[in-house]
Amino acid sequence: MKHDSHSNTQQKLKRSLKSRHISMISLGGTIGTGLLLASGNSVAAAGPGGALLAYGLIGVMVFFLMTSLGEMAAYMPVSGSFSTYASKFVDPSLGFALGWNYWYNWAVTIAAEISAVAIVMKYWFPHTPSFIWSAAFLIIIFTLNFLSVKSFGESEYWFALIKVATIIIFIIISFLMIFGILGGHAPVGFTNFFKGDAPFHGGFFATLGIFLAAGFSFQGTELLGITAGETENPEKTIPQAVRSVFWRILLFYVLAILAIGLLIPYTDARLANSDDVAVSPFTLIFENAGIAFAASVMNAVILTAILSAGNSGLYAASRTLRELAMEGNAPKIFKKLNNRGVPVAALVLTVAVACLSFLASFFGSGTVYIWLLNASGMCGFIAWLGIATSHYRFRKAFVAQGRDLSELPYRSKFFPFGPIFAFVLCAIVILGQNYTAFTGDHIDWYGILVSYIGLPIFLIIWFGHKLKCKTKVVRLEEADLTTKRQVQ
Repeated sequence: MKHDSHSNTQQKLKRSLKSRHISMISLGGTIGTGLLLASGNSVAAAGPGGALLAYGLIGVMVFFLMTSLGEMAAYMPVSGSFSTYASKFVDPSLGFALGWNYWYNWAVTIAAEISAVAIVMKYWFPHTPSFIWSAAFLIIIFTLNFLSVKSFGESEYWFALIKVATIIIFIIISFLMIFGILGGHAPVGFTNFFKGDAPFHGGFFATLGIFLAAGFSFQGTELLGITAGETENPEKTIPQAVRSVFWRILLFYVLAILAIGLLIPYTDARLANSDDVAVSPFTLIFENAGIAFAASVMNAVILTAILSAGNSGLYAASRTLRELAMEGNAPKIFKKLNNRGVPVAALVLTVAVACLSFLASFFGSGTVYIWLLNASGMCGFIAWLGIATSHYRFRKAFVAQGRDLSELPYRSKFFPFGPIFAFVLCAIVILGQNYTAFTGDHIDWYGILVSYIGLPIFLIIWFGHKLKCKTKVVRLEEADLTTKRQVQ
């Protein structure tokens, strides 16, 4: 692997992200339309108990993943971390594939957010052309990333704060209603939770289906690792963020879904309409509490969530592409930083790919776009598999080379159970992506191809690079535990 030898200020990322930025970025990554809209659909499909179990299990898995990533990121803070860690501790070809996989994932996700912004704005401005809102969204997120890493961090902090405040207010109002203090009704208690065949509706496969959906809801928490290369004092900041992740997941997801399950019967037909902000479970409960303009308020919060996802996605993609270039796995132009420490070429290419993907939605009934989205669907889970595998090998290499674990600024207390548990659960999610395609009278080959296309693409990139570069699995005794430590 080639490494950049320049150490002048032009070639260094700026360590401008503070502790409050990192905490909010890692938290903001978990709060999106998966919780604000799709949580109602989860309760309708699997009952309140099934939804709670699925989100709880995924929450535990994500916590283990964050402790694994936190251990590596605090010790070796690099931007675009997944590809670097996999290259150093597992196999350079795996690092190559993970890096391009993750960059592509975010580039196409930004295209999806461009479409989502137009839909959200239609709620208030039904007669305004969609492309105006899509263009405005792109200009905003590009500008926030182009100005400096500090402007990205500051904007992400406020975007996340709006979402966090909404969830906290929602939980407080919900429990006041559950106990009959608000809303003018008698205490609800557990009446709805055990209604009909609840709390577990639809059996094992219904809960498994929600389990998969919950995994998508939590994608973005791994941004913690990407920010490590531009964080002030990462040895302290990263562990602080990791420690609070679990309690946030517990508070925001588990309490929010518990509140929805207690206040709205899972049989309520409105819950299953997960794309309409007017019947989002958050909107329904705010309306029942007597809050005027609840739908408009929730639409504004969802708009914030989409801006946040696009903003952080562009940041993650540009830093991953730069790291690939630094490792010699992408053209040299993407190494370059401007005097504010921003990889402009990487930003421009990512936005260009997002635009092309978005434009594909207008041609051929959007078929190409659907395939692009499906190809990115598994990318987040593949990145999580990479984190779990890299951490397992990192710790083994650390011990094999006679290092003392006290050298680690942050140590995952759950090794080896944590990364193994996360690996197994991620593998189940990936393989069970479209289990219904195998369970009918006939195997749905088209459904299988659409759902699993991301997996063969990843494997082709991995093994194609392996054949071309003749790479080998890194021996534990030879794993690089020193280079790039403290390098900006």
